[in-house]
Amino acid sequence: MGNFGIWVLTICLIFQSGYGFYLPGSYPLKHVVGNYLSVKVNSLTSIDTEMPFSYYSLPFCKPVEGVKDSAENLGELLMGDRIENSPYRFKMHTNETEIFLCQTNKLSSDDFKLLTKRIDEMYQVNLILDNLPAIRYTRKEGFMLRWTGYPIGVKIKDVYYVFNHLKFKVLVHKYEETNVARVMGAGDAVEGFPSVGNKGSDVPGYMVVGFEVVPCSVMHNGDLVKNLKMYEKYPSPIKCEPTTVSMPIKEGEPIVFTYEVTFEESDIKWPSRWDAYLKMEGAKVHWFSILNSLMVITFLAGIVLVIFLRTVRRDLTRYEELDKEAQAMVNEELSGWKLVVGDVFRAPSNPALLCIMVGDGVQILGMAIVTILFAALGFMSPASRGTLITGMLFSYMILGIAAGYVAVRLWRTIGFGDHKGWVSVAWKAACFFPGIAFFILTILNFLLWGSHSTGAIPFSLFVILLLLWFCISVPLTLVGGYFGAKAPHIEYPVRTNQIPREIPAQKYPSWLLVLGAGTLPFGTLFIELFFIMSSIWMGRVYYVFGFLFIVLVLLVVVCAEVSLVLTYMHLCVEDWKWWWKSFFASGSVAIYIFLYSINYLIFDLKSLSGPVSATLYLGYSLFMVLTIMFVTGTVGFLSSFWFVHYLFSSVKLD
Repeated sequence: MGNFGIWVLTICLIFQSGYGFYLPGSYPLKHVVGNYLSVKVNSLTSIDTEMPFSYYSLPFCKPVEGVKDSAENLGELLMGDRIENSPYRFKMHTNETEIFLCQTNKLSSDDFKLLTKRIDEMYQVNLILDNLPAIRYTRKEGFMLRWTGYPIGVKIKDVYYVFNHLKFKVLVHKYEETNVARVMGAGDAVEGFPSVGNKGSDVPGYMVVGFEVVPCSVMHNGDLVKNLKMYEKYPSPIKCEPTTVSMPIKEGEPIVFTYEVTFEESDIKWPSRWDAYLKMEGAKVHWFSILNSLMVITFLAGIVLVIFLRTVRRDLTRYEELDKEAQAMVNEELSGWKLVVGDVFRAPSNPALLCIMVGDGVQILGMAIVTILFAALGFMSPASRGTLITGMLFSYMILGIAAGYVAVRLWRTIGFGDHKGWVSVAWKAACFFPGIAFFILTILNFLLWGSHSTGAIPFSLFVILLLLWFCISVPLTLVGGYFGAKAPHIEYPVRTNQIPREIPAQKYPSWLLVLGAGTLPFGTLFIELFFIMSSIWMGRVYYVFGFLFIVLVLLVVVCAEVSLVLTYMHLCVEDWKWWWKSFFASGSVAIYIFLYSINYLIFDLKSLSGPVSATLYLGYSLFMVLTIMFVTGTVGFLSSFWFVHYLFSSVKLD
């Protein structure tokens, strides 16, 4: 009955996610007419530098109550998000025009240079209302393009203009479930809710389902606003023309900021309010292209697998049909993989390193499966900022048990059951991959610190990450290692000779074949890789986690098949050093992904400027490909180990 209940719950979750309901994300908030809505600001971002900066690093208007940070989770901090309050505020369903915000101080030389530099670098302002980012529509060649945020300003004929007037449109939908509690969870603008009595739920209210912005550059008269206070009406009409600019930036002169807001009732239901963001131009998933790629790769992998199974089965059947005398004669004329029976399980070079990398690969693969599966079910929707990174981090730490178990048990198998050194192996498995990640990210963090970017991880967060690493991940990995030491090691089906067999000269370098094997796994994911890269570096929203899970499963299958075939080919030419080659046969896909990353940098990120930005891109790409190498290499090695063990346990050769 318990299993039936779990299946029912799973089906319900899938159906709910299919209707667009975000399971753990933000909940619909009822805003009564006249309630204040608070607009928040996120970091300034640019695809030109890929370095986020604080909104208030530029001379913008600040709230009367002072700048305050919003509650942030670990994932937001790691992604460089810095969400703060802003001076923009609206009254629900109340249109307002010509609202004066503030007049800045006279621009100093440093402020002027910084402001013009940020305009040159195409930085965008990112506003958030009720957890929805501001969206901007532009028309180009008859097509309507959607963008999140709006540019700080624009440069025309060596003159810099700033967008100092914002025209907001808030789409609202009437709150329908009047019997539900008015506040159903934490979210933005909760502080603006007045207390109501028992009949509060009967008061008509609205939900925010859209947030649009039109930036304008308007020339204001500084003399008219000298005695104005924030939120008072600007004394003259303001005409917002998005196609014209008229507010040049000049050193020693202030900037006046104003805004207007209109509310519009919309048919968009609350669960569908993210659709506009998930269907950005240029980020549409080419379903037919991806399906075609998956079908071709599956077909090719199936052919390879069929040929491979037929070849091995023919060898085994032919040998098993012989009587003992014929087997004795055949033993004298053995060829191919049967000749390496006394060496096939000989310990590889650097066995501890192999065990550690395989253990870490199992941990990363488990993290990927758990994270993508939960994201596909809607538990990590775009509405919940930072949950994806936070979920990845915590699932990785918990799965340290799997890393320690696999690494130590493989170590004992290679050592024929010897317990000696298992603590060292478990400790190294807990520190090897995180140590590489810590080293790469620390170097990149110094670059971000030097640039005063909000993308830099604060020192306090560094301490928290180290505490999580050594207080959770390392102990769990040691616990897994303990269970791996207690578990029985895998018995080899054949004995290993004392003297290693000489490997005959090969017609071609074996490593050349190993490196070429990565092309087939790369073919399974290169299309999906484009959308992932666009999400990371072009600011687009990635949301097809269900499809990503299918690609991950297919990648695992193809990596296993490729490694099996390569291992069999090496054994057939009497090359018994298959351990590392099986790891890198599928792990070599990382090389092609890194080459693809360089190609993406050259042809898709043409606007990326500066050595710091390029170094950040290449550093993060290197970290990504190393992670993929650990995962794919582990899949290839474990499948090859299973195959070699099965092959030589099926044929008893003494």
